[in-house]
Amino acid sequence: MSNVMAIVRRDIVRLLRVPAAWVVLFGLVFIPPLYAWFNIAGFWNPYGNTNGIEVIVVNNDRGTDSKTIGKMNMGEQIVRQLKGNDKLGWKFADQDAAMQRVESGASYASIIIPKDFSDRVAGVIEGHSKRPTLEYYVNEKANALASRMTDTGASTVDSQVNETFVSTVSKVVSGIVNKTDDDINTKADTATADTLADLNKAEQSVADIRGDIADLTATLNGVPDKTKAARGTLDKTQKAGARAYKQLNDASTAITNTQSTLNDFTNNASGTLDQIANLLSQASSQSNVAINSIAAGLTKANGDVGSGLSTAQQINTDTSSLISRLEAAGIPGSSGAINDLKTQNQRLGDSITALNDLNSSKNLGSTVSSTVSAANGINTSTQTALGNAASARKSITTGALPQLNNGLNGLSTVAATSSANLVSQGSLVTQSTLVLNQLDQASATAAKALVGTDKGLANLQNHLATLTTDITALSSSSALGSSGILAKSVGGNGKLDAAKIADFMLSPTVLDTKVVYPVSTYGSGMAPLFTNLTLWVGAFMLVVLMKLEVDDEGLETEPTPGQRYWGRWIVFALIASLQAIVTVLGELVIGVQCHNVPIFIITTILASMVYVSITYALSASFLHVGKALCVALVIIQIPGSSGLYPIEMMPKFFRDMYPFFPFTYSINALRETIAGFYHADWFVNMGRLMVFAVLFFILGLVVKPRMGNLQRLVDRQLKASDIISSEPALHKTREYPISQALNMLADKEEYRAGIEERARRFALLYPKLMRGALAFGIAVPAIMAITFSLTTGTKVIALAAWVIWFLAIIIFLVTVESIRDSLARQVRLGNLEDDVVRTLLYERQRPRKKAKTKIPQTDTEGGDQQ
Repeated sequence: MSNVMAIVRRDIVRLLRVPAAWVVLFGLVFIPPLYAWFNIAGFWNPYGNTNGIEVIVVNNDRGTDSKTIGKMNMGEQIVRQLKGNDKLGWKFADQDAAMQRVESGASYASIIIPKDFSDRVAGVIEGHSKRPTLEYYVNEKANALASRMTDTGASTVDSQVNETFVSTVSKVVSGIVNKTDDDINTKADTATADTLADLNKAEQSVADIRGDIADLTATLNGVPDKTKAARGTLDKTQKAGARAYKQLNDASTAITNTQSTLNDFTNNASGTLDQIANLLSQASSQSNVAINSIAAGLTKANGDVGSGLSTAQQINTDTSSLISRLEAAGIPGSSGAINDLKTQNQRLGDSITALNDLNSSKNLGSTVSSTVSAANGINTSTQTALGNAASARKSITTGALPQLNNGLNGLSTVAATSSANLVSQGSLVTQSTLVLNQLDQASATAAKALVGTDKGLANLQNHLATLTTDITALSSSSALGSSGILAKSVGGNGKLDAAKIADFMLSPTVLDTKVVYPVSTYGSGMAPLFTNLTLWVGAFMLVVLMKLEVDDEGLETEPTPGQRYWGRWIVFALIASLQAIVTVLGELVIGVQCHNVPIFIITTILASMVYVSITYALSASFLHVGKALCVALVIIQIPGSSGLYPIEMMPKFFRDMYPFFPFTYSINALRETIAGFYHADWFVNMGRLMVFAVLFFILGLVVKPRMGNLQRLVDRQLKASDIISSEPALHKTREYPISQALNMLADKEEYRAGIEERARRFALLYPKLMRGALAFGIAVPAIMAITFSLTTGTKVIALAAWVIWFLAIIIFLVTVESIRDSLARQVRLGNLEDDVVRTLLYERQRPRKKAKTKIPQTDTEGGDQQ
């Protein structure tokens, strides 16, 4: 561990003591973050500047005049609405100018409204036209994303057309619906009134029935009292029957005595009635004579008074004429006499009027008539009395008294029968008592049944009342009223509002968006991807600009390969941590959202160290090939780690590779620190990210030391090119394996002959292998290109196949060169002296020596020998 820290301290001092190194270090720390800063700032709010994307609208619509919708020009309406839309850079021109700008790339797209557009819209409403069509021209060469934005613009125009169409249709349909609603309401009101009347009638009937049930229940509840009273009455009746039996016997005796008395009365009454008839005849004759005398006198008086009144009336008339002539004559001093004369004549007129009233048929005349009528009445009454007296005498002698006698006989018979009936009264009373007991039980049962019936009727009455209330409430609103489905679409006049209907049809549902983990800006959402790319680029710059091999200068003991690896990795990790800190601080200054700043910084530092582990292991193990793999990895991770688009949108190849990319877990962990944490997701993602560090530490610590010969081979061939930079391996390697050295010492001639023969054969085969690799390296990709071009949906598979094939060719070439180099080293081993071979074996067993200065390296003919 001391060597590791010594390497770290030495390298840091080397960087700090050379001013030119400061510039490089400054560039390594600050240049990679620029990638993240500029991209995040550039993507901060790209959709807020879409008004710069020019889309030209051409309006050729000539309008329409339809019977259904009236005059309309949808083209003008679309243009008017687009002028108020700032989501895109809408321009308006004629068709030729629009097409010229689209084709030249000055505008990204053009939308042309044809001449018959409004006619077709009206025809669709009336049901006799094709669907209206907008012509949309887009220049996809100008910009791939801009064409998607203009597609949104075309959709906007299409939506506005649909809005206008729906609004127009809504007005037409609303008018029809409003008219239909009036008819429906009229019929509904009539039906509702009839229904309510029937319900009220039914409710009243139920109420009446409940009233009758209440009365009947009260009556039934009183039955026990009445039956009790009836039992008492039956007892009294039984006692009274005994008394009545005795009384009926006494009545029979009394009836016999009454019959004897009645016969005596009949004989005496006949003489009395004859005397009364004679007296009535005499009184009637005398009355008629007196009344007739009075009537004659009154008739004579009436005539005399009438004659006198006629004479007085003439005098009164003549006097009035005289007074008039006197007044007309104007005799001086006659006014007093005239006035007296007027007064006397007036009094005479009043007397005449009074006598006329007295002598009229209503007074004196009626008196005469009444007198005559009285006489006639007396005569009639007298005759009636005489007739009644005769009838009475006849009735007594022939009708009433005999009938009474017969009745008494019948009464006697009834009394005897009643006496017999009273004997059987006792048994009847007993039976009646049993019947009354049964009546008590029946009335109690009926009362209980009536209580249950009343409850059922009460529930029915409540339901009827509720139903009446509901129907009344419904009848207060129309089918389009406040209680209907279209309640929010009805205006103040109870009619459908076309604007509200159109809004509802365009958006029948409302989307209530609630963001679970809100991200303030698009730039903050893109920060995880750009941060990871920055960290990867920074790690890659380290392995490109700085040495990968560690020398021994200034070290007390010779370091092992592992110590060399750890020492250089720590230096890289420190610089990468600075890159991460600078990147994060710059993003926070820009305004990137951050839920937890310390965890945000820690995440970037750890991710940066992991990326240093990957790039350093690949570059140190495979040199230039490893660096090429670093570039390939970052390229394939951009679409395959869900940094831009959800991984579900990517082709199957990237979906399958998604779990095997370090970007996947680093991006997810950064999203947790930016938007918020969910359970232990951050720890899970960071744990999986650390797995990549462990795997590539194994590559750098275990595999790399065993690839010294391959590295030496690559370095030697790169040097031979005189154009590609290379870095020789500085740690000791086993150029000659111990087994080969022992075989050579055991039998040098045999070993040398065998290895030279193998080298000769391989030398003959080597050109063929190289030509075959070249031929297959070109032919197979060409065949795959033709094959995949004839199929669809295989682009990613083709790319993956090409990459795998090129890697296979590279591995094949490396293997061939390794075999060639191994044979060459074995041939060199066979040409060495035995003492030299023994010295090499001895040197391997010596302990590492201390070296304050750089350990010299001996360059042999075939390679580096230490």
